[in-house]
Amino acid sequence: MLWVSMIGWMLISQAVAAYNQASLLEREAAIATAESRVAQYRSSLGTVANDLAKRQDFIEKSVQGSIGSLPRTLPSGTGSGDTVSDSTEEAGKTVRKISMVLPEATGLAQIEARQLAFVEALTRYADARAVRAENAMRSLGLNPGLVAAADHAAMGGPLIPMATGPGNTLDPRFARFGASLARMSALEQALVRIPNTLPASLDYVSSGFGYRVDPFTGGGAFHAGLDFRGPIGAPIRAAATGTVSFTGVKQGYGNCVEISHGNGMLTRYAHMSRIEARTGDVVQPGSLIGAIGSTGRSTGPHLHFEVRIRDHPVDPRPFLEAMPHVFQEASTKDGSFRPVGHGR
Repeated sequence: MLWVSMIGWMLISQAVAAYNQASLLEREAAIATAESRVAQYRSSLGTVANDLAKRQDFIEKSVQGSIGSLPRTLPSGTGSGDTVSDSTEEAGKTVRKISMVLPEATGLAQIEARQLAFVEALTRYADARAVRAENAMRSLGLNPGLVAAADHAAMGGPLIPMATGPGNTLDPRFARFGASLARMSALEQALVRIPNTLPASLDYVSSGFGYRVDPFTGGGAFHAGLDFRGPIGAPIRAAATGTVSFTGVKQGYGNCVEISHGNGMLTRYAHMSRIEARTGDVVQPGSLIGAIGSTGRSTGPHLHFEVRIRDHPVDPRPFLEAMPHVFQEASTKDGSFRPVGHGR
């Protein structure tokens, strides 16, 4: 289908971003042996305590930045496809050995064991959310491998490295956790920017995408979107997360709003009686952006809605019909991934 191929091409540009850490993501994070940890404890308890503080800081910043509120329960144990194994047994050995040779360090060893178990559970949680988002992409005919990267456009700032060990190094298991979070965030952010919310009632589509008889000339013409009938003043809502890139009058469209969703995707809302958005506004799915009208080249009150990829129109209907189910499947029971305003 044309809309599938064009979206796939649009998303190729994301493949060179942060998630291109293939070597890290394709291998399981290694478990530090009890012997190696005992040697480090013997070397310097102060260094170990400092490392644990760095790890805790890493965990807190990562959760705050990518996950937010945690669910009441996190995945436990191991399963097929896990990117991190279970260190419970090895961590237990570490605690027992340190208790025997360095009793004063037992508390630190127990804290470390708890940290590792927590990080492993968080990694499995992030991986599970990423898998749900991947399945949602596949259900739309998209290749999730092309969207598993955060967009690096318009990013910058001072370098503040994340560290969990001596010399500002990053423990492999924590690096695995960070990579899983990056993958999860990239997939979910890409998914939520695909049109997923009806801009008006789908029950009142008066004209579909493609060939039609032009209502003014009576001849054949190409219709670049969907028309939603409705009374003047009925609300028009944003179809996906994005930034308002145009408000005003366009020839043929009348009063018009355009929203950029990144990576060349744009939605257009036309024939409005009233514009409620301003250029530069950041909108969420379901945000009010205007009201149905009959301005421009129009025979009566309706919304003309377009989805454009790199300025080429694609049929909006497959997105709008599939996405409610897609988002339901991608969401978790605790609501950890659910587009703001979806379903209005």
